[in-house]
Amino acid sequence: MAKIIPFKAVRPTRDKVSLVAARSYQSYTPEQRESRLRDNPFSFLHIVNPGYRFDKEISGIERYSLVKNRYLEFKEDTIFIQDERPAYYVYRIVDRENQEFNGIVAAVSAVDYESNVIKKHEDTIEHREVIFKDYLKTVGFNAEPVLLTYPDNAVIKGIISKKQKERAEYEFTTTYRDTHYLWKVDKPELLDRIEAEFKKMPHIYIADGHHRSSSSYLLYKDLKAANPNHKGTEPYSFFMSYLIPESDLRIHEFNRLIKDLNGLSKEAFLIELDTIYRIENRGTIPYKPSKKHHFSMYLDGEFYSLYLRKSAYSSGTSLDGLDAQILFKTILEPILGIVDLRNDNRIMYMNGKKDIVNIKNNVDSGDFAVGFGMVPVTIEEMKQIADDGLKMPPKSTFIEPKLRSGVTIYEF
Repeated sequence: MAKIIPFKAVRPTRDKVSLVAARSYQSYTPEQRESRLRDNPFSFLHIVNPGYRFDKEISGIERYSLVKNRYLEFKEDTIFIQDERPAYYVYRIVDRENQEFNGIVAAVSAVDYESNVIKKHEDTIEHREVIFKDYLKTVGFNAEPVLLTYPDNAVIKGIISKKQKERAEYEFTTTYRDTHYLWKVDKPELLDRIEAEFKKMPHIYIADGHHRSSSSYLLYKDLKAANPNHKGTEPYSFFMSYLIPESDLRIHEFNRLIKDLNGLSKEAFLIELDTIYRIENRGTIPYKPSKKHHFSMYLDGEFYSLYLRKSAYSSGTSLDGLDAQILFKTILEPILGIVDLRNDNRIMYMNGKKDIVNIKNNVDSGDFAVGFGMVPVTIEEMKQIADDGLKMPPKSTFIEPKLRSGVTIYEF
């Protein structure tokens, strides 16, 4: 049974939400960050980059303490206010491509994470988990929900649809041309109905935010151990999530760019590939694969299609059948010598929303020797791998929606 609870969100006032909401800090170029920090005193970037005020890069515990100070200043200046009653928040995003995402912002259980009611499909990096856990412990809030997905549910869909007929608490469009809407749900009977529907679900799945989830769980363990009167209802026993139905999730691939051919000539590399793949030279016409186990490759000014030879590869698990894993096991590791997909600086990942020509441009620039494209992972593949307790290679999925920080904030 999946346990979710309503919470008293800290939120920007209606007149300032469009100014406060920000993408993740890393998604901005240095020039974009500088522009927003200089021209918009209400941006959430001022909270997560407190050193801007002193024209200084600040890190570690010193930075975390200053983040907390900036956050408290936003509250003191009533840029942020806190809801008086616990609520769920119906959240809708319509992006620049007219894709719609509809879901519920709620607090989910750290115990569910521990017991695998909340299922994972990606490995996490321990030092990143610990860093973010220490950050959370110092600042005392979380401002970016983890993206979770659940099987489509008619009751929840009906509640969301009915609520969206009312006037939205927020409606704003970003400079990225995404439009965001938020409705507060705080009537006790609706809260109970939503909670009851999620209790019927044996599992929900992390779509995006594995490190944030893991760090929140580590924080829960630390604070639970330090609290002799722990009851399990404390705010630190939960973490903020945006839950959307599986049909609303959009999954894109991550393509791979490799800096060199591991000492092989172009001809020797193609001969190695021929033992595992049927290769067809597509010339200068861009080729994008349309089926599983088909890959595109761009090498030395030409596109190639690679079709996996069934006799050359066997799949024993759900992970073995994943295209990102096949590419790793048949080319990246044995031929190109890339063993550590997370830390090898010879590989770069490019999300599949970008045109296949971006692979060509990066190789033609001389920065990379070869690029590979593949089809996206399906939601069924993602769930099966999670159900089997397996983990995908890093950068197997680029998942939408991408959420804004600072629209709803969870304190603990």
